Parts: sequence; structure tokens; C-alpha cells
Amino acid sequence: MKTLDKSRMLKILLYTILIVYAFITFYPFMWALAASFKPLSEITSGSLSLISENFTTEQYNYLFSPESGSMFVQWFLNSAIISTIGTTINLFLNTMAGYSLARLHYPGRGKIYYGILAMMMVPTQVLLIPNYLIINNLGLLDSYWALILPAAVNIGNIFMMRQFFLSFPKDVEEAARIDGLSRTGTFFRIVMPLAKPSIATQAVFVFMGFWNNFLSPMLYLKTQSKFTLTVGLQMLQKADQGGQMWNRVMAASILTIIPIIILYIIFNRYFLQGVRMDGEK
Repeated sequence: MKTLDKSRMLKILLYTILIVYAFITFYPFMWALAASFKPLSEITSGSLSLISENFTTEQYNYLFSPESGSMFVQWFLNSAIISTIGTTINLFLNTMAGYSLARLHYPGRGKIYYGILAMMMVPTQVLLIPNYLIINNLGLLDSYWALILPAAVNIGNIFMMRQFFLSFPKDVEEAARIDGLSRTGTFFRIVMPLAKPSIATQAVFVFMGFWNNFLSPMLYLKTQSKFTLTVGLQMLQKADQGGQMWNRVMAASILTIIPIIILYIIFNRYFLQGVRMDGEK
């Protein structure tokens, strides 16, 4: 009896800690959502209340109104275009590279694999200057391709896809070859559809990487109409008379999160399945 009571108390304590931690983690997001419907004076007063005394949608009207001079919609479209194209290219190249390292036999395959592992240890910041010089020489500065091409492949996702294909049943591919499919046909018609969980997993991470990227757009983009949301948020902070427009930033930040939430909802089933499969491997 005492053992049951002790177990129940530990469970209650555990759930209490988890609920408190969840509240602490979730509260800043809830405050940001509430602040997006508050006037600036109420935010700068230092109040942490989630309920606004002067509820207003002025900031959302400002972001979507052409008359206000806001370029939020253009920045949103820029981020969506870059993230969609970049993610699509990544999915094909990362998956094909992983399949090549796991299935194809050619001279130097092992060296290429170890070279990829070595590249995973190189910090991104080390490549900023070389990338900038190459992009400048190619005449791609201040263009979308300056953000897409340097990130067209992801070393970590290539490694993940290789690990997935190492445990992929060869019998399926051999059956496809017997039915007359070429190596290319087998890959696109058999292998890729069966690799949906892993592909969906990398799709979520790659899209988030493009969508939340700040450093590259700041370095490579100069024209205001080509800015992405991450860079554009900085400009929304500045009021016409100076100061920090935090209510605009909160409204824009909430809208920025929406595509990530939608993407996760769409790929949630595949995402969780892919994470579980990678963990098992």
C-alpha cells in the first residue's frame, strides 16, 4: 500500500513539474500573441498581462495594408519562394546523394563518405567569406539564388538518408529491376515513395532552415523589396519618429510562425515516423 502511495505521489510530482515547465516555456509565445493586439504604450509600460486593456488589430492592418507602405507581404512571399525552391532542391539532391553512398559502387565512394563526415565538423561561419566571394564573382549578389545555391545540399541530411537506405530492403529494388525498371526508374518510382518518412523529416528541417535564415539574407541581399522576413523584421522595429515598434514586430513574428506550424501539421505523421525509424537505426 505504501509503495502504491509513493508511486502515485511521484507521478503527481512529475506531472506538476512538467505542467509548470510547459507553462514557463509556452508563456512567452502567449505573451507575444497578446502583445500583437496591444498598442505600443501598453507594451512599453512593462505589463506582463495577457489580457489587453485596449485590444486593437491596428498592427495587422498596417502589415497587410498597401497604403501604409509596409512591405511585409512582399517579404513573406520572398521567404516562401526561397524556402520552397530551396527545400525542393535539397530533397532531391540530399536523397540522391544518400542513395548513391548507400547503394552504388564506384571508385572513391568511401573517401567521399568520410569527406562528407569531415565537412559536418566545419562551422558554417568559416564558409561565409568564401561563399560571399564566389557569389560575388558569379554575379549572384542581391538575388534569390545567392541564398538557394550555397544551401542546395545539406551534409547532415545526406548522412541521414544514407543511413536510411543502408537498411532499405534490396529485395524491393531487385524486383523492380526484374520488372524492367532502370536504376533511375527504380529510384524515382519505388525508392523515393517508400522513403517518405525520412524525406518528410528532412523537409521540415530544411524548410525551417531556409525560413529562419537571417545571416545569409543580411549579407547577400541589398534591395529592400528582396528582403526575407527575418531581415524585414528588423525594419519593422523602427518607427517613423524613431524608437522601437515592438507591437509591429510581435504581430509580424506571429504571422511568421504560421507556415512552420502548417508544415508540421501536414507532415506530422511522416515526421514522427521518420524520427522513430532513424532512432531505431
